[in-house]
Amino acid sequence: MKALHFGAGNIGRGFIGKLLSDAGIHVTFADVNQQVVDAIATRHEYPVNVVGEYAVTETVKNVDAISSLSDDVFKQIAQVDLITTAVGPQILARIAGSVAQGLVQRCNDQNTSPLNIIACENMVRGTSQFKEYIFKALPENYHVWVNQHVGFVDSAVDRIVPPATSKTGDILEVTVETFSEWIVDKNQFNGPVPAIKGMEVVDNLMAFVERKLFTLNTGHAITAYLGFYFGVETIRDAILNDKIRAIVRQAMEESGAVLIKRYNFDAKKHAAYIDKILSRFENPYLHDDTARVGRQPIRKLSSGDRLIKPLLGTFEYHTANDNLLIGIAAALNYRNQEDEQAIELAEKITKSGVEAALCEVSGLEASVLGKSNPVVSRVAQIYHSMQNKQF
Repeated sequence: MKALHFGAGNIGRGFIGKLLSDAGIHVTFADVNQQVVDAIATRHEYPVNVVGEYAVTETVKNVDAISSLSDDVFKQIAQVDLITTAVGPQILARIAGSVAQGLVQRCNDQNTSPLNIIACENMVRGTSQFKEYIFKALPENYHVWVNQHVGFVDSAVDRIVPPATSKTGDILEVTVETFSEWIVDKNQFNGPVPAIKGMEVVDNLMAFVERKLFTLNTGHAITAYLGFYFGVETIRDAILNDKIRAIVRQAMEESGAVLIKRYNFDAKKHAAYIDKILSRFENPYLHDDTARVGRQPIRKLSSGDRLIKPLLGTFEYHTANDNLLIGIAAALNYRNQEDEQAIELAEKITKSGVEAALCEVSGLEASVLGKSNPVVSRVAQIYHSMQNKQF
């Protein structure tokens, strides 16, 4: 079995690429970083440091690489059995044209063997969105053929892979945590579901997508924004701060109450899941910056993402949200001059005020029944207390 994986960054090499290679699948990485591409293409292997209670270095083998800007991408798409991505949600639209051209070549070559595409991104139904981008770039006369022969499989992915500098100077070395979770929708595959150890196949994907989004992503973001606000550099040091930890835990419990009501999760098991997430944040072997985790606050404050989506769930089920509101206010306070979205968000707040800016990026209503939205007003109140150093 052969796979083409877009994205040879830390997540691509340390998570999805590793799982595929471990399953005996030949993986070809496609990336714009020519230095990384050349190194993989020359060596056909790279080291992965898996760190936790027990640390081990494993060698990923049976890999190759090509430039994602080359015509080689089309040839690969015409031949492989699986396409995966780990490029970031904003990059999917950029690579969709290349995938569309590759699918055209696959059709013209009359390759009718099943092909499945899985976008392994931190987003809800990422592959479904990727499919929309691809079909916009795909000539209409190929739509029926692609729908018949290509599966677009949504997934939920979870593994902390922070930037890490190799002690040996190896450009391909990557460090990951022991925990990993890759869950896919079994109903969306074209042909037989491939047997890949570490890939869990389910028929209720959205429950797992939202469990991860509302717990890991929500908690990670709030830890980052509060840590950054208090001048704490790493996620580990932030979550070891009693004040931050209490807010993060309670925010995850608030989002968890939504999950329990929506998907009938077992309350004790979900509490244990929250404990597991907190322990992962504490991992002393992972050095992850609060500034990095907090980047792109506008995306993270959007209606379908990790802060606002669970908040909307609290409206639906009439449950508590005090600590989620603190997390949202902390995101609005994220002032990172190295992050374009943080700069843009600050400019929106300066120009229109924090309430209008929040409503613009999140889709929250500014008013309810002719009165100011109390939730928006409460976030603004917390925001100003943070600005005035009274939080």
